[in-house]
Amino acid sequence: MRKIVLFATTILLATSSHSRAQTDLTAYADANGYIDVQTLTCAALAGTWQGDADRLTTWYSGWYNGLAKKHYFNIARSKELEHEVIVYCKANPQIRIIEAIDVMLKQERLSAGFK
Repeated sequence: MRKIVLFATTILLATSSHSRAQTDLTAYADANGYIDVQTLTCAALAGTWQGDADRLTTWYSGWYNGLAKKHYFNIARSKELEHEVIVYCKANPQIRIIEAIDVMLKQERLSAGFK
């Protein structure tokens, strides 16, 4: 029995040492609670909780749609683009989120046949 407990403890310690702690987006906020979304890096997006990532990418979606004067929200497309941005951000944590979104939007336009 003692060997089983020791083995289980060893496994738990080994697996927990490889997991990365999630960071709340509030860690990037100023004294008034605002986040400068133009300077936020991919490391912040890839390293936060899923709920925070959802809120943040929804905000970016609204921002980009506002700039384009679009007033529609495609939920499926938004979820797919969010996933692609997060995957890209995990591979490129040093770049800003707005740069990652730009890359994904350009790829989407190219695949749709736009130049």
